[in-house]
This record gives sequence, C-alpha cells and structure tokens, in this order.
Amino acid sequence: MTATPLPTDGSGYLLYHSIGMYPGKREAMAKAFADFSHLWAALDDGQWMQALTLRARFIDLWRDLIDAEPGTLTSAENVTTALYSVVGSLPEKRLKGKTLLVAGDCFPSLHFLLAGLAPRLGFTLKTVPLRVGESWVRDEDMLEAWDESVGVALLTFVTSTSSHRSDVARLIAHGRKMGSLVGVDITQGAGLVPYSVKETYADFTVSTTLKWLCGTPGAGILHMQPELIAACSPELRGWFSQENIFSWDLDAFQYASDARRFDHGTPSVLACAGSVPALEWHAGQDQTALLAQNRKLGAMIIAETDKLGLDLVTPREDDRRGGSLMVRLPETIDGAGLIDRLRTIGVFTDCRGPIMRLSPGIVTTPEGIDALFRHLRDTEGLGR
Repeated sequence: MTATPLPTDGSGYLLYHSIGMYPGKREAMAKAFADFSHLWAALDDGQWMQALTLRARFIDLWRDLIDAEPGTLTSAENVTTALYSVVGSLPEKRLKGKTLLVAGDCFPSLHFLLAGLAPRLGFTLKTVPLRVGESWVRDEDMLEAWDESVGVALLTFVTSTSSHRSDVARLIAHGRKMGSLVGVDITQGAGLVPYSVKETYADFTVSTTLKWLCGTPGAGILHMQPELIAACSPELRGWFSQENIFSWDLDAFQYASDARRFDHGTPSVLACAGSVPALEWHAGQDQTALLAQNRKLGAMIIAETDKLGLDLVTPREDDRRGGSLMVRLPETIDGAGLIDRLRTIGVFTDCRGPIMRLSPGIVTTPEGIDALFRHLRDTEGLGR
C-alpha cells in the first residue's frame, strides 16, 4: 500500500474535538507568551495590572461569544472546577434531599465530580442511560426521567462521544416546569454551533477555550444568570472572591456582588493570556462560514463512510449534531495502529475504543478528507 504524504499544513487535521487549530496559531501564541514573559519579568510594579487586563480581555471576548451581560461570566481553570464552584455554592434547598440529573454520555470528569459530591451534599445523582445499541442519550429519555424531584439538571450541549446535539431549548423549558435549575456544558459546541445565554437562559453555563475555539488548557469559563449569582455562596473561595481583592481583614470576608464571587485563589492568568489571540482570531471570522465549511467536510465524511459500509454513530442531520463525526470501526481493526499509520501521511485523528472521531475545522481541507479515506479503503478489513 502506498500513500502520497500530505503537506504539513493541517489539511488532514481532524482533532477539533480535542485541540483546535487556526492559521498562524503558533506565531500568535508565541507572541502572546513572549509578551507575557516581558511584562511579568519587568522590574517595576505594573505586572498585576497588565496581567489582570489580559484576563479581563479574555472574559470580554467570551461574553461577546455567548451574549453574556457584564458581571455574569468569569474564568475557571477547567470545566470541572467551574462546575464544582456552582454545585458548592447553591443554597441547601436546591440540592439537599433532591436529585441532580445528568445524561449517561456527559463528559466523564463531570460525572466523577458529582458522584463524589453527592453523599456530602445530600443529593442523589441520577444518570439517564443510553438505550441498548444506541450511541447517545435521547432527549425524550431525559424528559421522562425529569420530574419535580430534580433540583438541578446538567445538560450536555454536544456530546464528546457521538457529537449528538441536545435540544437545549426544549429541555430547559421542561426544567422550568419542574422548578429545576438547569446548567449546560457547551464545551464540544462552543465556537462552532451558536449558543446564546440570552436565548437559552440556562441558569449556568460552563465551557473551555480548547477545541473549536483553538485556545489553551486552563482557560475555562463559568457563566451564571444574575438572579442566581446573588443567591450563591461558593465554598471554593479565596482572595479573588471578594468585592475588594486586597482586603486582608480575616473577619470581614465579603463575596463580590457579581460573577467574581466564583473566583477563589490567584486565577490562571497565563492560560487566559495565551487564549486571547485565538479568541480574537475567532471573533474576526464569519461565524456562518466556519460552520458551513464544517458541514461541507462533514458531508464528505458521511458519504465516504457510507461507501465503506461503516457505521456512523453520529446524527446525520446537521441540526442534531455538533462538528464531529464518529465512525465505528470493525472489531478486527487495531484502532491505535490505524491512527499511527494515518499520522505518517499527515492525517490526525483519534479513537476511543472502536470509535474513530473525525472533527474537521478551519485548517482541514477536502484533500485531507480524501487522503483519510484513500488510506481507509486500502486498509485490510475496511476497504470493499
């Protein structure tokens, strides 16, 4: 079997479900980190003001992205700590003796957190399972499991395992009828599939700047609606949680009046600074065009998958999925070995067990998709 190597231009880059890329990312990040090094190493007293200005820029770019009002969004080290800040802040009546509802295809890290918190905070974690033989939790199964005992529900906007996109508006409307608080993890859709906190009006939203937004690790976010912020008292708190972060009176701690109360110790400013170039690049793009390009390449993947007779474990309809396409490989195929061979021809993807995840973004091209499927057609046990 022979294959023509691809140029090292990202044509075959299909890992936007993990780390996003954009033209000039290396140079932009290098400059951002170099600039930060200069300001942080300067022999003066301006470091903190400049660093916090960069963090404020990060927060403002995120606010613009999801239509958030000033004072309702802050940074977090990751989605898990953001969720912990929420759950550890809610009034006791919201959780104790109640159910916290999640889907069985939520991001595992969040489930690990909630399972550990349930005994201490006195709630029951209810996980809606996937139906036998299916690849995502159906919205109707979430609705059926969602009764008035649910104090909080955590929805997954787009799943990392099947790219299924939930009908967030429908689910939140049901949650309102049940008297539940509703949060949404938008990690796998943010930056590609439009999401507005004004339109959905979820009580809280968590995400990261990785994936379609092309940012760095450590640059997560938490958004919360203003009326809920005032009712929350985060147990994960510190000097940055205060209205005046420079108050050192040990007996006069006072939460900030806005989303800053969900801060705690010194924030991960460097991750925010490193992600600002990606967010600025993204803000300057035609968002409709970004999604259209993904859909065009996604249609190619679906067509080629069908020709090979492989199972697509992602919804086919554009409005029911995120930006990724997941394909089930035959049991006879060594997924890790296949990924290694694809790497040698400039095609980058991954497998979770037998599931190959293909996520085309701005640097991916039709030529990259062609190279992927030429290799798959030539792979013993796959080609027809």
